Amino acid sequence: MRESEIITLFLKHLKKQGDLPLGDDAGALRMGHEWLVATNDMLVRKTDVPDIMTPEQVGFKAVTMNVSDVAAMGAKPVGFLFSLGIPAGLGADYLEGIARGIENALEFYDVPVLSADTNEADDLIIDGIALGITGKPLTRSGAKPGDLVCVTGDLGRALAGYLVWRHNLEVPKDIRNSLYEKFLSPKARVSEGILLGGIANAAIDVSDGLSKELYLLAGMSGVRIRISSARLPIREEVVKVAETLSLDPVEVALSSGEEFELLFTVTSENVLGLDFDFTVIGRAEKGAGVYIDGTPLPRGGWEHLVTHSFI
Repeated sequence: MRESEIITLFLKHLKKQGDLPLGDDAGALRMGHEWLVATNDMLVRKTDVPDIMTPEQVGFKAVTMNVSDVAAMGAKPVGFLFSLGIPAGLGADYLEGIARGIENALEFYDVPVLSADTNEADDLIIDGIALGITGKPLTRSGAKPGDLVCVTGDLGRALAGYLVWRHNLEVPKDIRNSLYEKFLSPKARVSEGILLGGIANAAIDVSDGLSKELYLLAGMSGVRIRISSARLPIREEVVKVAETLSLDPVEVALSSGEEFELLFTVTSENVLGLDFDFTVIGRAEKGAGVYIDGTPLPRGGWEHLVTHSFI
């Protein structure tokens, strides 16, 4: 079964949910005048860890992928928990590297660890949980017609870095370093998410690819989204790798997962209050679907248990 089919199957049975129904980057419970936001995300070595990733980077990423979901809800991260599945033969040095990576991430995001567990497993698994606090959750369903559609940072470096590694491409050191920064050591947009919590109408983190996230945002908000390919923030390093492999750099940017950028919508008035790195890539309007340069955007992005064209 596809990942999306498995989720649908379980949602048929999981009727008792929090004060915010499942479907966003995180769930939430109302706690007086604030909301407790909670998310969990699992890192598995087979699917999430290329062989050039250091154990420190593995540990850091396990925290980042969870904290990013909290940031997408406009919440301030306040705690991290994890369970560690350990396969036979995994050395103490590697485990200590993971521990250092988790600690580095906790320091970087200023988040305490609250609990942890270990068990035997067939593969290395780090199943993380992040908690956050916000006055009002920022959801995927709040986009309004007329909103500007924006994204933080740049897109495509994570996938371009993967392609360099996967195909053993010879590229200049500065290009490789730039791509591997996003591929191996991505960072969550925590401060941006906290600010967006009081300004944006809707948000989602780009963990499965921009094209997939756009469809999720448009579908849950009941709007049509139109974007321009010329406005996508694609760095020259991505363009060079795409050209080397005879790929369209726009398609690379739309398909690149684990970017951990924030895709959000905001009114044209409120956009003036944003003082961080972001790009307006389109607009929401009445209707349905997602369009790029006036034509329907192909549904893409990452989904577990499916073969992908870039792999």
